[in-house]
Amino acid sequence: MAKVAKAKTPADTKPKATRSKKTTRSSTSDDEMPKTSTKKSTTKTRDGKKKKDPNAPKRGLSAYMFFANEQRDTVREENPGISFGQVGKVLGDKWKALNEKQRQPYEAKAAADKKRYEEEKAKYQAGDDDEDGSE
Repeated sequence: MAKVAKAKTPADTKPKATRSKKTTRSSTSDDEMPKTSTKKSTTKTRDGKKKKDPNAPKRGLSAYMFFANEQRDTVREENPGISFGQVGKVLGDKWKALNEKQRQPYEAKAAADKKRYEEEKAKYQAGDDDEDGSE
């Protein structure tokens, strides 16, 4: 009787697995490896930035921000369905179109808010100095 050759399937023609080269380890063992610190820092974030104190005073708003806060609702009413980015563009265009006299009330509000911030900041920093001495 003649033997019938079996057709090879792709699974049969798969190359044999070869051993990958082992990487050599350095002469130090796991016990001798330097330990990494697992202590989490409470003063810095992952990015290396200092965490913001929630009790710190808020920065003063700019004249443009006072204008934008006042005009945002009217822009939305005039342009229903406008996107967030488009609202900003319209507000920016309106701000650029204002002359010095029209900007003056917003700049006065910004100056007053800046003064408020400087006073609160000085008070806050004075309070921090007292706390450092009492520890």
